[in-house]
Amino acid sequence: MPPASARTATGQDPDRIFAALASGTRREILRLLREQGPQPAGAVANRFDMARPSLSEHLKVLRDAGLVSEERSGRQRIYRLEAAPLADVQDWLHPYERFWRKKLSDLSDVLDAMPDDDAS
Repeated sequence: MPPASARTATGQDPDRIFAALASGTRREILRLLREQGPQPAGAVANRFDMARPSLSEHLKVLRDAGLVSEERSGRQRIYRLEAAPLADVQDWLHPYERFWRKKLSDLSDVLDAMPDDDAS
């Protein structure tokens, strides 16, 4: 487990969050839960062409990263998106966004200062 200073504002391990987001399947599960709300595990599984144990492993990784929560309802397990860790990711990415906006702005200034080529 990382030191407390390496944890996000929500108390999650950022390495687990980024590792969970590295998989296209897991990002698709998050999209599904975002767009369609809480879903039973079986309904989530029906959206993917993979064995249920494989999908269960993806759900476990998302749960361990704090990106989904699981609630039991009878024999079903209902999965719900937990978006707070994604805000932590956005907070981490924000300085890089500012960096690239500045670089693109500087490039725009250079291009604007260049004389126009007359093709005539």
